Amino acid sequence: MSNDELLLSAPPAFARELEDHLTAWSLRTGVRVEIWALPEEDLPGHVGDVVRDAIGDVLQEMERRPGTRTVSLALTAAPSGLRLTIGADGDGAVGALEARLGGRRAEFARLGGALSVNGVPGEGTTVSAAVPRRPRGGWPGRVP
Repeated sequence: MSNDELLLSAPPAFARELEDHLTAWSLRTGVRVEIWALPEEDLPGHVGDVVRDAIGDVLQEMERRPGTRTVSLALTAAPSGLRLTIGADGDGAVGALEARLGGRRAEFARLGGALSVNGVPGEGTTVSAAVPRRPRGGWPGRVP
């Protein structure tokens, strides 16, 4: 394989950074992380910051929950927009996570997107978020 082929097949910086962060978090906490998908393109700084901060908040909350053994994450960027799904096993309680993510929900809304938290008692919690792309494929403007 040539150097050009290696460069073309290397994951984007955002995906590498996120994967490194998730691996370090898993090693530190003992909670297994399953990565189902990562974006095949870099995200604009302001969109990446909102996504990164939301993921960080979810991980901090999951770390505090004694029943969390596995966290699963899928983050995709398609022509229609960005989609984030984080699932965690455990008690399914959403109160503390809802409170922690209140500001993040507002940030996603300013980007034209949404963030939701759903829990099933005794089964686990799912956080879903989306940011649509503009009609010509661009991302929404900065979050103030």
